[in-house]
Amino acid sequence: MATGVRERAATTALVVSFGLLLLVGVAGESAAKPGLGPRGWAPGELAWTPGPALVTGLLWVAYGLGALAVWLRLRGEPSVVATVGMLGSVAQRARRRLAGPSWTVPLALGVLALLTGPFGSADHTNYAAYGRISALGGDPYLTPPSGWSPADPVVSAVEPPWTDTVSVYGPFATLLQTLTSLVGGPNVRQTVWCWQAIVVLAWLGVRWLLLRSGAPARRVDTLWTLNPLVFGVGVLGAHVDLVAAALAVAALVLAARSPLASGVLTGLAVSCKITYGVVALAVLLGWWAHERRSFGRHALSFGLAALVVVVPLHVWAGPHVFDQLDRARRSISLATPWRLLYEALTGPMSSGTARSLVTWLAVVVALVLVVVLARVTRGLAPETATGTSARWALVLGAAYTLAAPYSLPWYDLLTWALLPVLAASVLDTVLVVRLATMAVAYVPGRVVGMTPTVERVSLWVRRTPVPYAGLLVWGWLILAATRGSSRSREPRPPAP
Repeated sequence: MATGVRERAATTALVVSFGLLLLVGVAGESAAKPGLGPRGWAPGELAWTPGPALVTGLLWVAYGLGALAVWLRLRGEPSVVATVGMLGSVAQRARRRLAGPSWTVPLALGVLALLTGPFGSADHTNYAAYGRISALGGDPYLTPPSGWSPADPVVSAVEPPWTDTVSVYGPFATLLQTLTSLVGGPNVRQTVWCWQAIVVLAWLGVRWLLLRSGAPARRVDTLWTLNPLVFGVGVLGAHVDLVAAALAVAALVLAARSPLASGVLTGLAVSCKITYGVVALAVLLGWWAHERRSFGRHALSFGLAALVVVVPLHVWAGPHVFDQLDRARRSISLATPWRLLYEALTGPMSSGTARSLVTWLAVVVALVLVVVLARVTRGLAPETATGTSARWALVLGAAYTLAAPYSLPWYDLLTWALLPVLAASVLDTVLVVRLATMAVAYVPGRVVGMTPTVERVSLWVRRTPVPYAGLLVWGWLILAATRGSSRSREPRPPAP
């Protein structure tokens, strides 16, 4: 396909995809979008309410076109040698900062996102409820929404299956949720809108940080800012993972300049979701590879700064902060390959034994994927402490999300926030397939509001083709690592 034709096709697909996603967001309550009650001073919604089949179709088309658009734009990426050269060149970085990529489209998308209501799950109603419980003096790690006053307009908005579930989020996430509750008051829509504002700022902040790190502007926008998969799943879904990802990227970018600031930001990211602890290891690996002489001093400053943040937050949150994590670690989501194995094992062995076996096998697969992804990404990051740290954070984070028995599309946001730092490779396409299939699997996203037919079809997609797509992603990565096909389609020039 000629470059001009490819760019026009990608642009058309992007416009339609973003348009459909925003349309679902501004529409009324649907099978994808929970109702949030009176709008108060927050933006409202259209009177139009799409039916379950229509909203499912709109989102499938949006994510399909979004994946196509990203893939087409990736076809125009420069070679690995050229991209790594741009990433590592001080002169190029200086020129890019001086020229300054336009912020018009990102800011416009951010404003439009704030005119929508979150969709794709009901997680944002959970955030509002946990924040409300905390703001009123309760403990969201001990008291589930169903255990709070049924007359409370915010807490009572939580939907099945989360009504009896205590918070699984870290104390910094709970602190942010508490602040949004204090601003939003006893109004669900106002509280959720405050949370959306934090998410949009985090999304824009990741773009700013990536550009400051020297990542090529086109690559940043292709994989992050103008990626309908990231925008729909993360921004319009208003997930806490995006906030944690922004903190993680900030920690990685600042690590070379200020170990103290990096430690604080890492502590905040870990205090949003415990799985973001991979960032700490990645920062240490970057220093070990490039700043060996000052490694001890940096590591000590980094660790102390992280503890200064983490310890007070966890003391404030109370002793029950990890209770739900212990229960959640044995969960197996329908769209992962592990569900196929679990269902095959249940019968010949008890459910508990099957879950334990799956958990241990997942650890083995995660370790294998760390080795595989390390090989696939070799030579794709700039030879700097920041580049090495970003590469290892991606390797460790992606290995976890790809291998975890319980995985959801928004768990991939850290991977996508770091991918622009790496040069173009087959990994881009593999991860597009992963996120697109996972996004489609969780459409429309709620467990209520569907017709029997839509529920049957959506569950079939989630349980049948998508787990096999996960197996395909595993095999594709292993093949890429074995053949070394993560390098550019253009051969490397011979050494001088």
